Amino acid sequence: MIEVNLIGTGGMLPLPERWLTSLWLEYKGKACLIDCGEGTQIAINKHGIKLSHLDILLITHVHADHISGLPGLLLSLGNCGKTGVLKIYGITGITDTIKKLCCICPALPFEIEINELSTYDKSEFDWNEISVSSMPLEHSIDCLGYSFILNRKPVFNPQKAKSLKIDVKYWKELHSGKTITINNRQITSEMVTDRKRKPIKITYITDSRYFSKMTDFAENSDLLISEGMYGDDEYIGKMAEKGHMVFSQSAELAKNSKSKMLWLTHYSPALKNPNEYSESIRKIFENTIISHDGEKIVLK
Repeated sequence: MIEVNLIGTGGMLPLPERWLTSLWLEYKGKACLIDCGEGTQIAINKHGIKLSHLDILLITHVHADHISGLPGLLLSLGNCGKTGVLKIYGITGITDTIKKLCCICPALPFEIEINELSTYDKSEFDWNEISVSSMPLEHSIDCLGYSFILNRKPVFNPQKAKSLKIDVKYWKELHSGKTITINNRQITSEMVTDRKRKPIKITYITDSRYFSKMTDFAENSDLLISEGMYGDDEYIGKMAEKGHMVFSQSAELAKNSKSKMLWLTHYSPALKNPNEYSESIRKIFENTIISHDGEKIVLK
């Protein structure tokens, strides 16, 4: 199961009641964080999350509200006992930005490994049994959206295992897909499992104008997390010029991509009460959540 926690929901600058947008995903004791604007480590602590579980950091782009909190995050991570390697992924050229930010935290007790992703095409890599994809977005500067796919094990059937007289000590191996040999008899995973389960998919898109390729990228997401700077459609033109979306565009994206659930995030500081638009947005996509800081779900 994947734990998903929206650390903050704000865009541009942190507010007393709204931290900057970032996302925490945790699976099997290891965590991935997307973006780290000013004060992200404080918000993480506020939500009772163990920062020491952080394994990789994904950066969407190098605007301040998405990366300026990096030095403080790294120092806090070191104080939490982090050792080993922290992998950071981001746009082509992000290495220089990270090195400049890290000039104020040069002595860390762990190593940083920086990985640059394409800003022209999709990139893919594996993390903690999860397939991660990035896609270039359309913002005022190079920016990436991220998608996560966890292929789940098929349903294990203990009765099938018992009927084949397979010792319990082999069940875990078989459930993981391995083939074992007992008394010259080969036992495959298919012999002790039932139906296959659909993968879990999470898609994260902020800081982009709406464009058609988003639909394929977010297709069949169990959870789509997408920005909404404003709730009124009158801002669509203005936001498109700056490389942003409004609530209705993210709702259309959720509907067109056949996503199961939409979390809105990255609200403008001028948007004081996002919930006032809940009824109108749910007419477009019913399962829309007007997210708040600390919005949490466990996907199984």
